[in-house]
Amino acid sequence: MLEAEDVRRIALSLPDTTEKVAWSMPTFRVAGKMFATLPEDETSIAVRCPKEERDELALAEPEKFWIAGHEAQFAWVRVRLAALEDEAELRDILADSWRQAAPPRLLEAHPRLGLPHAG
Repeated sequence: MLEAEDVRRIALSLPDTTEKVAWSMPTFRVAGKMFATLPEDETSIAVRCPKEERDELALAEPEKFWIAGHEAQFAWVRVRLAALEDEAELRDILADSWRQAAPPRLLEAHPRLGLPHAG
């Protein structure tokens, strides 16, 4: 099962990512902009996700994705670590969120990072 240390290791492996405690929880930022958090008991993560996609994910896979009430107005979704298939799925989710927060200079330097795998 994936744990908080897996989230930390993968998130910090992404370019220009730092960890900062905010709201009494670990948060991960790219160039200072938050893209993931490890809330409460660290059994889930919160990541950036466009609202349309977020709503579809929460409806399609409620055992994996949900929307926290206090985050409903924001483009974030919660992900249950225990429901993820493997480390590759966690990496894809974190990289996608990283991509949404990363500045253009990093997106240009890492054009494939966070994009769905071709093939």
